Amino acid sequence: MKENHEENVNDILSHDDTRQLVRERYSQVAVSGGSCCGSGTCCSVGPAAGISEKLGYSEQELSAVPEGADMGLGCGNPQAIADLHHGETVVDLGCGGGFDCFLAARQVGDEGRVIGVDMTPEMISKARANAYKAGCSNVEFRLGEIEHLPVADKTADVIISNCVINLSPDKPQVFADSFRVLKEGGRLAISDIVAIRELPLEKKQDNDAYCGCVAGATPVKDLERMLRAAGFVDIVITVKEESKEYIKDWFPGSGFEDYARSAIITAIRKS
Repeated sequence: MKENHEENVNDILSHDDTRQLVRERYSQVAVSGGSCCGSGTCCSVGPAAGISEKLGYSEQELSAVPEGADMGLGCGNPQAIADLHHGETVVDLGCGGGFDCFLAARQVGDEGRVIGVDMTPEMISKARANAYKAGCSNVEFRLGEIEHLPVADKTADVIISNCVINLSPDKPQVFADSFRVLKEGGRLAISDIVAIRELPLEKKQDNDAYCGCVAGATPVKDLERMLRAAGFVDIVITVKEESKEYIKDWFPGSGFEDYARSAIITAIRKS
């Protein structure tokens, strides 16, 4: 029992180290303005212009959000798969500057509600400032970890996330807490980076690549196993082969594009 306890404590400390690494990196992005793919790595400081169009966002969507909300930090468009309806409650895991939250808010309307969660205080401050500029009354932003969401049980109709779960050091806990927060019959609609081949150890230990959304990628079969263990059904993970081209731009010459892809992940909390 003592050995198991020590192992659990070591895991917790290691997880906190990883979160702090990611938090510090994205604090810099929030303060300076950032881009997922603008200048090499996924969390580089740089312009977001042109990136979101490549990820599947329309000009209409991009023009509908407050200036500064689109930071180019995604790897897809969860809005395209979420099938949001008026009056629904949406929770966004790792909301950043609020980009996807503002788009969701338009779809759920004044009778709906959007809750963005991020562990980086600077991102939450940026998102709240963007909401004030836009006059969005059906959006709120909460500071917290996606493994331990500051959201009550059975609150959400839909959970969305865009290129964030790969950054978590405890992905099974992310899915377990997402299950808790979803209403019965609620659904996941996630864009994320997945591993299509086992990453070599030296690539897994690359801190820049971890913060850049690729070194923490999980194999598809393992993600499906985690989702089922959390209680989800109707799990569909669709790998986007075309994403190889922009992942190649994140770390030129590194070969990460041979190991990782963007994917669309959907699942249901059984009613």
